[in-house]
Amino acid sequence: MPLSAKPLTGIKVVELGQVLAGPFAGAILADLGATVIKVEKPEGGDDARQMGQAFRDGDALIFKDFNRGKRSLALDLKSPSGVAALHAELADADILLHNLRPGAAEALGIGAAAVTAAHPRLIYCEMGAFGHAGPLAGRPGYEPLLQAYCGLSAITGAPDGPPTRMGASVVDQGTGMWTVIGALAALAERGRTGQGGVVNTSLYETATMWAGQKLSAFVNTGELPVRHASGHPAFVPYQGFDAADAPILVCCGNDRLFAKFARLLDRAGWLDDPRFATNRARLTHQAALLPDIQALLGQRPRAHWLAALEATGVPCAPINTIPELAADPQTMALGLLQDVPGTDYALVAMPISFDGTRPAIAAPAPALGEYRQGTSITAR
Repeated sequence: MPLSAKPLTGIKVVELGQVLAGPFAGAILADLGATVIKVEKPEGGDDARQMGQAFRDGDALIFKDFNRGKRSLALDLKSPSGVAALHAELADADILLHNLRPGAAEALGIGAAAVTAAHPRLIYCEMGAFGHAGPLAGRPGYEPLLQAYCGLSAITGAPDGPPTRMGASVVDQGTGMWTVIGALAALAERGRTGQGGVVNTSLYETATMWAGQKLSAFVNTGELPVRHASGHPAFVPYQGFDAADAPILVCCGNDRLFAKFARLLDRAGWLDDPRFATNRARLTHQAALLPDIQALLGQRPRAHWLAALEATGVPCAPINTIPELAADPQTMALGLLQDVPGTDYALVAMPISFDGTRPAIAAPAPALGEYRQGTSITAR
């Protein structure tokens, strides 16, 4: 029997998510077939609804993106009736996930200890900023702060430039992914034991994992990381160059590939030059080699070099803009842009398929409070 493209059908998730990390975890689960009830404050709802210009229905595009396929339940969790209504939803829920500010859940009476005691089969996923332990456990945090704190900004950018924030929200979205991984692992464990539990993730832990290769190198060898722009600390040439009209990335990951590259550029003499004959030598003498490569690649347009490099077997790629990515035949062939049912816009689908079928976006993001308790959670 083929795998279902909606493998989490029948799983119920209650999400108390704000802005990105929590809602992204909920969006993953919703795309995979789970029923996701998004609990929002009655006045204004998730702050992401107002993050940017109104896109559709008064909501910002980021809200539409990270909350597709969910139902919205408006509850005042500062009131006893709101907390009681939340517990009513949790009575048959499988997963609760939240990225509330540290201490907020406990202040509302819905911290991990209280909720798991009341609902022992529940998987309680708590997404923090700096983690559930340690001197900074109570400190709030955001994407750029954690990129800076955990070294990601320090290792990103040009060698002679300032530390740079990554252009994507890799910490927020990564934390959402780790939360889903933890939740699914906990569900598997519950299938054996009948008991739920608590899954802790945080922006700090995610950012440290993304910096892990550099951190491990420092801890074990004392090696300090340096910034390489589009380059690589272990291979030369393995970086971007400007062709006559647009940038291109060339990746010579071993000496065999470099030999092909040198001959393509009509520079077979490099292979007999002790400065360039091996990758380790090229690492040492890259300041002498890279300007010559740039000068040669700059003489012809990118399409010429892509065709020549691909024919020769040298790994390469265009350094695409976002519009170029959107129009790329590979993006289209994979079905990565999906029309959202009942709307006039498309969103990026989940990067996973089951037996070749990608989970479809089931529905648009909900209007604030459109779900009423006691009604069918499948009807819209």
